[in-house]
Amino acid sequence: MKKSWEIKKLGDVCNFVRGPFGGSLKKECFVEDGFAVYEQQHAINNQFDEIRYFIDEAKFKEMKRFELLAGDLIMSCSGTMGKAAIVPNGIKKGVINQALLKLTPKSNLNIQFLKYWMDSEDFKISISKHSKGAAIKNVASVQILKSISLPIPNIEEQNHIVSILDEALVLAEQAKENVQCNLQNAKDLFQSEKNQVFENLAKREGKVPIASVCNEIFAGGDAPKGNFSDEKTEKYSIPIFANAVGRKGLYGFTDVSRVTEPSITIAGRGSGTGYAEIRYEPFFPIVRLIVLTPNIEKITLEFLKYAIQSLDILISGSAIPQLTIPMIKGYSLPLPSLKEQEKIVYQFGTLAVETKNLENIYQQKLNALEELKKSILQKAFSGELTKHLHATV
Repeated sequence: MKKSWEIKKLGDVCNFVRGPFGGSLKKECFVEDGFAVYEQQHAINNQFDEIRYFIDEAKFKEMKRFELLAGDLIMSCSGTMGKAAIVPNGIKKGVINQALLKLTPKSNLNIQFLKYWMDSEDFKISISKHSKGAAIKNVASVQILKSISLPIPNIEEQNHIVSILDEALVLAEQAKENVQCNLQNAKDLFQSEKNQVFENLAKREGKVPIASVCNEIFAGGDAPKGNFSDEKTEKYSIPIFANAVGRKGLYGFTDVSRVTEPSITIAGRGSGTGYAEIRYEPFFPIVRLIVLTPNIEKITLEFLKYAIQSLDILISGSAIPQLTIPMIKGYSLPLPSLKEQEKIVYQFGTLAVETKNLENIYQQKLNALEELKKSILQKAFSGELTKHLHATV
């Protein structure tokens, strides 16, 4: 850090207002329209347009202390902690809720300088040290937050640092967006290739119902209760699979299998609806996980999975997305010879490897760009920033 910089407490350079106690904003306070109630999502996503809750004028006047004004900075204080956003001009008049902290800079502090510092690793480490709560972390008391130290150059140098960071981080973000676009294009190209193959097959071969190439199609039920383990043990070695996408749907382990033949599972409910996996080993399906056991004299396991992934699967229009057995049975797919199925699976496997290699390359670039952004911020608050940072982006 430069010798000319000062170390100050956050409480010395900002006025703090922590959101009201939860009981101050009960459900019965909310109205259809009126004054906005700003939540964590506004700090986390840096957006102030989408408002879920409103209060009337009387309640707003009662909570005037928590009013949000342009030029304030809000910070998330529970769960996803320490995410900050500067309040822009023209927001809907309103107040913060209990999960937000409002910081209003005093004189000689550039709000964007403060925001950049709050994006830095130093601030994240300080927040983490002073956070409490086992499952859901919560930011410590305002008094502790006020005691966090930060480097403060004079206002002219703050402005200069902000202008350099604006340029450098915009370039880094543009590079990140380009890489993300390339990554998505690689995934889309693989899916497009698969779809084209199945479209051509359908024109040439026609289609048959999925049910006609499966020995069994059914949905899982309740999880075992008396014979269950979170971890695989000698006794409980049969995997239990559910609708989830994480861990490929692994829920736990039991000592009995309901499916003994290699099969395809399709998530039939929730956010992962339509997610398909091959299951080679015996398993126990639960929570409406749909199981398709193919007739291997007609269709290979791998070809069936690719065929399912190529379907334009429609999800029922209920509050929770879901697929049903009749819906799955209503789909049809092309059925070439087993020899051609194997050839297509090999072709897709080669494409999948190439796509995965591209994804790894693009992911490495994304990781490098994230590290670059951290490095730029670290240099900024250690006094090492120069005008030539854009050359590294």
